[in-house]
Amino acid sequence: MKTSATLFQKLDLNLLRTFRVLLQERNARKTAERLFVTQPAISQALQKLRFHFEDELFVKVQGGLEPTPFALQIEEKIGSYFDGLETSLEQLSDFTPSELEGTIKIALAPIVLSCLAGSLFSELRKQAPSLNLELTSWTQQTPEQLRSGDVFIGIHYDLDSISKEIARDKLADMEARVYVRQGHPLKNQIITPHDAAQYEIASLISPGWNDHFSFAAQILEQHGYEAKVGFRSEVVLAIIDVVAATDMLLPHSNLLPRHHSQQLRSLKVELNGQIYTKGLFAYIHNKNRHSPKAKWLEGILRNKLLQHINNQN
Repeated sequence: MKTSATLFQKLDLNLLRTFRVLLQERNARKTAERLFVTQPAISQALQKLRFHFEDELFVKVQGGLEPTPFALQIEEKIGSYFDGLETSLEQLSDFTPSELEGTIKIALAPIVLSCLAGSLFSELRKQAPSLNLELTSWTQQTPEQLRSGDVFIGIHYDLDSISKEIARDKLADMEARVYVRQGHPLKNQIITPHDAAQYEIASLISPGWNDHFSFAAQILEQHGYEAKVGFRSEVVLAIIDVVAATDMLLPHSNLLPRHHSQQLRSLKVELNGQIYTKGLFAYIHNKNRHSPKAKWLEGILRNKLLQHINNQN
Protein backbone atom coordinates (compact mmCIF):
# COMPACT_ATOMS: atom_id res chain seq x y z
CA MET A 1 0.00 0.00 0.00
CA LYS A 2 1.38 3.40 -0.97
CA THR A 3 1.91 6.02 1.72
CA SER A 4 0.07 9.35 1.58
CA ALA A 5 3.28 11.09 0.49
CA THR A 6 3.82 8.59 -2.32
CA LEU A 7 0.21 8.97 -3.49
CA PHE A 8 0.81 12.65 -4.17
CA GLN A 9 4.46 12.87 -5.20
CA LYS A 10 4.32 10.16 -7.87
CA LEU A 11 0.96 11.15 -9.35
CA ASP A 12 0.61 12.99 -12.65
CA LEU A 13 -1.94 15.68 -11.73
CA ASN A 14 -3.32 15.63 -15.28
CA LEU A 15 -4.68 12.18 -14.44
CA LEU A 16 -6.79 13.70 -11.68
CA ARG A 17 -8.45 15.99 -14.20
CA THR A 18 -9.33 12.95 -16.29
CA PHE A 19 -10.55 11.20 -13.15
CA ARG A 20 -12.91 14.05 -12.26
CA VAL A 21 -14.45 14.25 -15.74
CA LEU A 22 -14.88 10.46 -15.74
CA LEU A 23 -16.65 10.75 -12.42
CA GLN A 24 -18.97 13.41 -13.79
CA GLU A 25 -19.74 11.73 -17.12
CA ARG A 26 -19.62 8.06 -16.04
CA ASN A 27 -18.77 7.35 -19.69
CA ALA A 28 -15.37 7.04 -21.44
CA ARG A 29 -16.61 8.34 -24.81
CA LYS A 30 -18.18 11.47 -23.33
CA THR A 31 -15.08 12.05 -21.20
CA ALA A 32 -12.90 11.87 -24.32
CA GLU A 33 -15.14 14.40 -26.09
CA ARG A 34 -14.98 16.85 -23.18
CA LEU A 35 -11.20 16.59 -22.91
CA PHE A 36 -10.64 16.62 -26.71
CA VAL A 37 -8.69 13.35 -26.67
CA THR A 38 -9.31 9.85 -28.01
CA GLN A 39 -11.21 7.17 -26.12
CA PRO A 40 -8.10 4.91 -25.99
CA ALA A 41 -6.27 7.79 -24.28
CA ILE A 42 -8.97 7.83 -21.59
CA SER A 43 -8.68 4.06 -21.14
CA GLN A 44 -4.91 4.39 -20.78
CA ALA A 45 -5.29 7.18 -18.20
CA LEU A 46 -7.75 5.05 -16.23
CA GLN A 47 -5.30 2.16 -16.18
CA LYS A 48 -2.62 4.45 -14.76
CA LEU A 49 -5.04 5.73 -12.11
CA ARG A 50 -6.00 2.20 -11.13
CA PHE A 51 -2.36 1.20 -10.78
CA HIS A 52 -1.50 4.29 -8.77
CA PHE A 53 -4.43 4.07 -6.33
CA GLU A 54 -4.53 0.26 -6.27
CA ASP A 55 -8.29 0.32 -6.84
CA GLU A 56 -10.62 -0.33 -9.78
CA LEU A 57 -12.05 3.21 -9.35
CA PHE A 58 -14.73 2.56 -12.02
CA VAL A 59 -16.56 -0.63 -12.91
CA LYS A 60 -18.52 -1.26 -16.10
CA VAL A 61 -22.30 -1.21 -15.78
CA GLN A 62 -25.09 -1.02 -18.34
CA GLY A 63 -24.81 2.35 -20.03
CA GLY A 64 -21.42 3.38 -18.68
CA LEU A 65 -19.20 3.33 -15.61
CA GLU A 66 -19.97 3.25 -11.91
CA PRO A 67 -17.45 4.73 -9.42
CA THR A 68 -16.23 2.57 -6.56
CA PRO A 69 -16.57 3.78 -2.95
CA PHE A 70 -12.87 4.67 -3.00
CA ALA A 71 -13.32 6.80 -6.15
CA LEU A 72 -16.09 8.74 -4.41
CA GLN A 73 -13.82 9.16 -1.41
CA ILE A 74 -11.08 10.61 -3.62
CA GLU A 75 -13.51 13.13 -5.13
CA GLU A 76 -14.74 14.13 -1.69
CA LYS A 77 -11.15 14.91 -0.66
CA ILE A 78 -9.88 16.69 -3.79
CA GLY A 79 -12.99 18.20 -5.42
CA SER A 80 -13.09 21.52 -3.59
CA TYR A 81 -9.34 22.08 -4.13
CA PHE A 82 -9.60 21.59 -7.89
CA ASP A 83 -12.66 23.84 -8.10
CA GLY A 84 -10.86 26.53 -6.11
CA LEU A 85 -7.79 26.27 -8.33
CA GLU A 86 -9.90 26.64 -11.46
CA THR A 87 -11.64 29.74 -10.08
CA SER A 88 -8.36 31.29 -8.91
CA LEU A 89 -6.72 30.83 -12.31
CA GLU A 90 -9.73 32.40 -14.05
CA GLN A 91 -9.46 35.46 -11.82
CA LEU A 92 -5.77 36.01 -12.66
CA SER A 93 -6.65 37.37 -16.09
CA ASP A 94 -9.08 40.12 -17.05
CA PHE A 95 -12.41 38.77 -18.25
CA THR A 96 -13.19 39.84 -21.81
CA PRO A 97 -16.46 38.45 -23.24
CA SER A 98 -15.40 39.20 -26.81
CA GLU A 99 -12.55 36.67 -26.43
CA LEU A 100 -14.83 33.79 -25.39
CA GLU A 101 -14.91 30.81 -27.75
CA GLY A 102 -16.51 27.38 -27.87
CA THR A 103 -20.09 26.55 -26.90
CA ILE A 104 -22.11 27.51 -23.85
CA LYS A 105 -25.19 25.47 -22.99
CA ILE A 106 -28.10 27.06 -21.13
CA ALA A 107 -31.21 25.20 -19.93
CA LEU A 108 -34.44 27.19 -19.61
CA ALA A 109 -37.80 26.23 -18.14
CA PRO A 110 -40.48 26.16 -20.89
CA ILE A 111 -42.14 29.24 -19.40
CA VAL A 112 -38.91 31.18 -20.05
CA LEU A 113 -37.63 29.58 -23.26
CA SER A 114 -40.23 31.07 -25.59
CA CYS A 115 -39.59 34.66 -24.47
CA LEU A 116 -35.82 34.69 -23.99
CA ALA A 117 -34.32 32.79 -26.94
CA GLY A 118 -34.15 35.57 -29.53
CA SER A 119 -33.04 38.45 -27.31
CA LEU A 120 -30.52 36.29 -25.45
CA PHE A 121 -28.93 35.06 -28.68
CA SER A 122 -28.69 38.61 -30.06
CA GLU A 123 -27.04 39.95 -26.89
CA LEU A 124 -24.52 37.12 -26.64
CA ARG A 125 -23.68 37.40 -30.35
CA LYS A 126 -23.04 41.14 -29.85
CA GLN A 127 -20.86 40.78 -26.73
CA ALA A 128 -19.19 37.44 -27.53
CA PRO A 129 -19.30 36.94 -31.31
CA SER A 130 -17.12 33.79 -31.26
CA LEU A 131 -19.21 32.05 -28.59
CA ASN A 132 -21.81 29.53 -29.75
CA LEU A 133 -25.07 29.39 -27.80
CA GLU A 134 -26.97 26.15 -27.26
CA LEU A 135 -30.38 26.63 -25.65
CA THR A 136 -32.21 23.61 -24.32
CA SER A 137 -35.43 23.07 -22.43
CA TRP A 138 -35.02 22.17 -18.76
CA THR A 139 -35.57 18.44 -18.26
CA GLN A 140 -35.30 15.95 -15.42
CA GLN A 141 -31.65 15.43 -16.45
CA THR A 142 -30.72 19.12 -16.19
CA PRO A 143 -29.66 19.11 -12.50
CA GLU A 144 -27.21 16.29 -13.24
CA GLN A 145 -26.00 18.12 -16.37
CA LEU A 146 -25.37 21.23 -14.25
CA ARG A 147 -23.43 19.11 -11.79
CA SER A 148 -21.33 17.48 -14.53
CA GLY A 149 -20.68 20.74 -16.38
CA ASP A 150 -22.54 19.76 -19.56
CA VAL A 151 -24.97 22.65 -18.87
CA PHE A 152 -23.33 25.85 -17.61
CA ILE A 153 -26.40 27.64 -16.25
CA GLY A 154 -30.16 27.08 -16.05
CA ILE A 155 -33.31 29.04 -15.19
CA HIS A 156 -36.32 27.63 -13.38
CA TYR A 157 -38.61 28.22 -10.40
CA ASP A 158 -37.40 27.78 -6.82
CA LEU A 159 -36.87 24.00 -6.94
CA ASP A 160 -36.81 21.83 -3.82
CA SER A 161 -35.00 18.69 -4.94
CA ILE A 162 -31.72 20.10 -6.23
CA SER A 163 -28.18 19.00 -5.35
CA LYS A 164 -26.25 21.02 -2.76
CA GLU A 165 -23.52 21.27 -5.40
CA ILE A 166 -25.81 23.59 -7.38
CA ALA A 167 -26.17 27.21 -6.29
CA ARG A 168 -29.26 29.33 -6.95
CA ASP A 169 -29.61 33.09 -7.36
CA LYS A 170 -32.89 34.93 -7.81
CA LEU A 171 -33.21 36.70 -11.15
CA ALA A 172 -36.69 38.23 -11.19
CA ASP A 173 -40.33 37.97 -10.12
CA MET A 174 -42.91 37.38 -12.82
CA GLU A 175 -46.63 38.04 -12.50
CA ALA A 176 -49.06 35.19 -13.03
CA ARG A 177 -51.43 35.49 -15.97
CA VAL A 178 -54.29 33.36 -17.26
CA TYR A 179 -54.83 33.44 -21.02
CA VAL A 180 -58.22 32.84 -22.65
CA ARG A 181 -59.57 33.07 -26.20
CA GLN A 182 -60.80 36.46 -27.41
CA GLY A 183 -64.49 35.52 -27.19
CA HIS A 184 -64.24 33.79 -23.81
CA PRO A 185 -67.20 34.19 -21.39
CA LEU A 186 -64.86 35.67 -18.75
CA LYS A 187 -64.89 39.41 -19.45
CA ASN A 188 -63.03 40.90 -16.47
CA GLN A 189 -59.35 41.93 -16.50
CA ILE A 190 -58.69 39.93 -13.30
CA ILE A 191 -59.42 36.28 -12.55
CA THR A 192 -59.90 34.69 -9.11
CA PRO A 193 -60.02 31.02 -8.06
CA HIS A 194 -63.82 31.28 -7.99
CA ASP A 195 -63.84 32.40 -11.65
CA ALA A 196 -61.29 29.80 -12.76
CA ALA A 197 -63.05 26.84 -11.12
CA GLN A 198 -65.77 26.94 -13.78
CA TYR A 199 -63.38 26.02 -16.62
CA GLU A 200 -60.89 23.33 -17.58
CA ILE A 201 -57.17 24.04 -17.34
CA ALA A 202 -54.65 23.64 -20.17
CA SER A 203 -51.46 23.00 -18.21
CA LEU A 204 -47.90 23.72 -19.36
CA ILE A 205 -45.52 20.97 -18.22
CA SER A 206 -42.16 22.14 -16.88
CA PRO A 207 -40.02 18.96 -16.72
CA GLY A 208 -38.38 18.47 -13.37
CA TRP A 209 -41.02 20.59 -11.63
CA ASN A 210 -44.63 19.68 -12.44
CA ASP A 211 -44.28 16.46 -14.43
CA HIS A 212 -47.19 14.84 -12.60
CA PHE A 213 -49.34 17.73 -11.41
CA SER A 214 -50.80 21.09 -12.40
CA PHE A 215 -49.71 23.98 -10.17
CA ALA A 216 -52.84 25.96 -11.05
CA ALA A 217 -55.01 22.97 -10.12
CA GLN A 218 -53.24 22.75 -6.76
CA ILE A 219 -54.01 26.42 -6.07
CA LEU A 220 -57.69 25.92 -6.88
CA GLU A 221 -57.86 22.91 -4.57
CA GLN A 222 -56.15 24.87 -1.79
CA HIS A 223 -58.96 27.43 -2.10
CA GLY A 224 -61.63 24.75 -1.83
CA TYR A 225 -62.49 24.29 -5.50
CA GLU A 226 -62.44 21.17 -7.64
CA ALA A 227 -59.90 21.56 -10.45
CA LYS A 228 -60.39 20.13 -13.94
CA VAL A 229 -57.27 19.65 -16.09
CA GLY A 230 -58.35 19.07 -19.69
CA PHE A 231 -55.02 19.21 -21.53
CA ARG A 232 -51.29 19.10 -20.74
CA SER A 233 -48.21 19.64 -22.91
CA GLU A 234 -44.58 20.78 -22.77
CA VAL A 235 -45.17 22.76 -25.98
CA VAL A 236 -46.53 26.28 -25.45
CA LEU A 237 -47.79 26.66 -29.02
CA ALA A 238 -49.78 23.42 -28.75
CA ILE A 239 -51.52 24.72 -25.64
CA ILE A 240 -52.23 28.07 -27.28
CA ASP A 241 -53.90 26.30 -30.22
CA VAL A 242 -56.13 24.34 -27.84
CA VAL A 243 -57.03 27.37 -25.71
CA ALA A 244 -57.80 29.49 -28.79
CA ALA A 245 -60.38 26.90 -29.89
CA THR A 246 -61.99 26.18 -26.49
CA ASP A 247 -62.99 27.81 -23.21
CA MET A 248 -59.96 26.30 -21.45
CA LEU A 249 -57.67 28.47 -19.34
CA LEU A 250 -53.91 28.73 -19.90
CA PRO A 251 -52.13 29.56 -16.62
CA HIS A 252 -48.86 31.28 -17.55
CA SER A 253 -47.19 34.61 -16.76
CA ASN A 254 -46.29 38.01 -18.16
CA LEU A 255 -43.40 36.26 -19.93
CA LEU A 256 -45.58 34.90 -22.73
CA PRO A 257 -44.52 36.81 -25.89
CA ARG A 258 -47.24 38.96 -27.45
CA HIS A 259 -46.74 37.41 -30.90
CA HIS A 260 -47.59 34.02 -29.38
CA SER A 261 -50.72 35.29 -27.65
CA GLN A 262 -52.33 37.60 -30.23
CA GLN A 263 -55.38 35.34 -30.45
CA LEU A 264 -55.73 35.30 -26.65
CA ARG A 265 -56.62 37.75 -23.86
CA SER A 266 -54.51 38.13 -20.73
CA LEU A 267 -56.08 38.14 -17.25
CA LYS A 268 -54.20 39.04 -14.08
CA VAL A 269 -54.44 36.46 -11.28
CA GLU A 270 -55.70 37.63 -7.89
CA LEU A 271 -55.18 35.43 -4.82
CA ASN A 272 -56.28 36.60 -1.40
CA GLY A 273 -56.69 40.15 -2.68
CA GLN A 274 -53.21 40.38 -4.24
CA ILE A 275 -51.78 39.88 -7.73
CA TYR A 276 -49.89 36.57 -7.65
CA THR A 277 -46.15 36.53 -8.45
CA LYS A 278 -43.55 33.77 -8.68
CA GLY A 279 -39.75 33.94 -8.62
CA LEU A 280 -37.31 32.77 -11.28
CA PHE A 281 -33.85 31.55 -10.28
CA ALA A 282 -30.53 30.93 -11.98
CA TYR A 283 -28.91 27.56 -11.23
CA ILE A 284 -25.16 27.04 -11.58
CA HIS A 285 -22.51 24.73 -10.13
CA ASN A 286 -20.96 26.09 -6.94
CA LYS A 287 -17.50 26.01 -8.49
CA ASN A 288 -18.60 28.49 -11.21
CA ARG A 289 -20.87 30.69 -9.12
CA HIS A 290 -18.37 33.51 -8.49
CA SER A 291 -16.48 33.29 -11.78
CA PRO A 292 -16.47 36.40 -14.01
CA LYS A 293 -18.08 34.38 -16.80
CA ALA A 294 -20.98 33.32 -14.56
CA LYS A 295 -21.55 36.85 -13.25
CA TRP A 296 -21.49 38.24 -16.78
CA LEU A 297 -23.97 35.67 -18.07
CA GLU A 298 -26.26 35.94 -15.05
CA GLY A 299 -26.37 39.72 -15.53
CA ILE A 300 -27.46 39.31 -19.16
CA LEU A 301 -30.16 36.80 -18.22
CA ARG A 302 -31.50 39.06 -15.46
CA ASN A 303 -31.56 42.14 -17.70
CA LYS A 304 -33.31 40.34 -20.55
CA LEU A 305 -35.95 38.90 -18.23
CA LEU A 306 -36.64 42.29 -16.64
CA GLN A 307 -36.81 43.99 -20.04
CA HIS A 308 -39.38 41.49 -21.24
CA ILE A 309 -41.43 41.76 -18.05
CA ASN A 310 -41.43 45.57 -18.19
CA ASN A 311 -42.44 45.55 -21.87
CA GLN A 312 -45.36 43.22 -21.16
CA ASN A 313 -46.76 45.22 -18.23
